[in-house]
Amino acid sequence: MRLDEFIEDFQRDDSADLRRLAEEKSYAITEYLDDVERQLDETVQGDALFGSTAPSIFVGRSNYPDVSTGLLSPVAGPETDPTDYVTSGEWYQQGYSIDDVFQRRTGLLNSTRSASVNVEDVWDGFVGVQREVAIADEPVDVEIGLDGQPDLDVDLDDIGAPRGPRARARDAELAENPSVPLEVEKTLEDDDWRADGAMTYLYRRGFDVYEINKILSAGALGQGANRRLVPTRWSITAVDDTVGQYLRGTIRNVNSIDRTEVRVNEYMGNTYWVIMTPGQWEFELVELKAPGSIWNPDPEAGMYMAADSEGYEGRTDYVDETSGAYYATRLAVLEHLQERGRQAKVLVVRHASPEYWAPVGVWQIREGVRHAFEQELGEAESFRDALTELAPHFPVSLAQLRRKSELVSGLQAQITDF
Repeated sequence: MRLDEFIEDFQRDDSADLRRLAEEKSYAITEYLDDVERQLDETVQGDALFGSTAPSIFVGRSNYPDVSTGLLSPVAGPETDPTDYVTSGEWYQQGYSIDDVFQRRTGLLNSTRSASVNVEDVWDGFVGVQREVAIADEPVDVEIGLDGQPDLDVDLDDIGAPRGPRARARDAELAENPSVPLEVEKTLEDDDWRADGAMTYLYRRGFDVYEINKILSAGALGQGANRRLVPTRWSITAVDDTVGQYLRGTIRNVNSIDRTEVRVNEYMGNTYWVIMTPGQWEFELVELKAPGSIWNPDPEAGMYMAADSEGYEGRTDYVDETSGAYYATRLAVLEHLQERGRQAKVLVVRHASPEYWAPVGVWQIREGVRHAFEQELGEAESFRDALTELAPHFPVSLAQLRRKSELVSGLQAQITDF
């Protein structure tokens, strides 16, 4: 489809956006916490929580290397499917809203204890149970002894998903033997396997980054003496980066795409424009955060702009401005190119509107860009033509974008693209 026809078909329903925002900015989260308090009263027996736990854990980063490490358990009762509470790409497939995410995450009790990150041979006690839960391929029944009443609150993070009530755990015991995939057992048994190699192995064996993330976080990957608990925030980005580097390596010597392609996707108040043009691999993410949005709360502040990029050889240092969003976006783009057996220069522009009223984690960025490649394709004669036609739909001028973006300014682009 020609790009002008593609753009004509892509028209935002602003009134619908405002209605949806009004619905989502309700007091439902407070109501969910009230429900959780009632469910906790029903589920906690004395000072113990018994039931099926989602195969999910949380590792904090404060006071590293002595961190808060927790088991995440749904409190809604035995009829609850714990897999519904685990962050994954399924949430996008099911069309989860911000409200839906908060409903599920506030329904998870984070039972925590302080622990050292050094866990090479630790498979007993609370940390041992946590590690067993993380490497299992199905939810595991556990019994958790609690020390005091849960703290009913919500913790927000720009990288990980929101977290709900928290309680100090006295101890934890497995109520059944976990089922561990053979591929994970293989990585555990090999004490000489570096973590990056083990992550790549699991990805190539069909494990998604969500599964690999919790295995890495539990200190179950890497050379024996180096196995440590990895804070959840760090592990999410580490897996996206490592798998992304692997995928970049697979397209280094393949042919380029032969046309300029444009795709657009919207999710949870975020719009993603993905522009790919012929050439060797280059990548840039530009983030535009609207005044009044969660990361730019001052309605009078003007558009916040951030950008990071890499050339054909990739990056050797952590990004400066876009944090985990960069690695989640790059992963989604590289997955698409690797599947096609092509390389390209790629610009992704993300606009976080005020409709994105609460952070839910970079998973929504990863899935928003992954599924952009399922949307209708628009074509342009060149990178410059694509930008010119898209410019009226960006929330900033082309001149502003050019000042922030290296690809748009032409600093990394070939003159023939312009």
